[in-house]
Amino acid sequence: MSDESKADEKAAAKPAEEQAGEPEVVEEPKPEADAEPEKAAETKPSEDDDAAEFSITGSLPEPRVHLLAVLAAGVLVLDILTKVLSVAFLEDAEPIKLFGGVLYLTFVRNPGAAFGLAEGWTWILALIALGVVGFILWIARNLRSQGWAIGLGLVLGGAVGNLADRIFREPGPLRGHVVDFLSLFDPFGRVWPVFNVADMAIVCGGATIVVLALMQHDYDGTVHKEKKVEA
Repeated sequence: MSDESKADEKAAAKPAEEQAGEPEVVEEPKPEADAEPEKAAETKPSEDDDAAEFSITGSLPEPRVHLLAVLAAGVLVLDILTKVLSVAFLEDAEPIKLFGGVLYLTFVRNPGAAFGLAEGWTWILALIALGVVGFILWIARNLRSQGWAIGLGLVLGGAVGNLADRIFREPGPLRGHVVDFLSLFDPFGRVWPVFNVADMAIVCGGATIVVLALMQHDYDGTVHKEKKVEA
């Protein structure tokens, strides 16, 4: 074999040796660092949503017992004050005409219910009033609706005002006659029965409660909405 052929074989073998001697580079897979934060970000809002969904104290409105008590006390004080003044200045006196005859200040001792109804049932009406007062005080623990607090406060103040007359006025406990002194369009209640401040509060409060019930507003602050059925 000639020297030239040996030189060619050495030149061809050298690149192969160099290629075999070089270490093989293997690309390592990159850690999925970005995937974990994304998963954590996806799961975190759902946990917060579940906590908000099952939270009790965070979703309830503020209690409205204070509003109920203040309004009931105001109605009671106004009712007692006007009745005391009526007994002092209107009993055995001529009716006083106001606003061109729209309203008269007169004096009547009523043994019946509001607006002169159910006469002769004085002691039964007194027991009913006691039941109404007890029921309002019982549900006041969960009272969280402002509208219900106004309605129940008016009813409570009016019921206690008339109940006080039935307990403390003549002819005796649970048989006392309620003092009425307001008459519309006639001085003797022939157009509309004679009434008092407590009667007005009871009627206005009852009407407020009826409206709220029709609107599906509960005394605990919840509102019931009808779900739309998709066709």
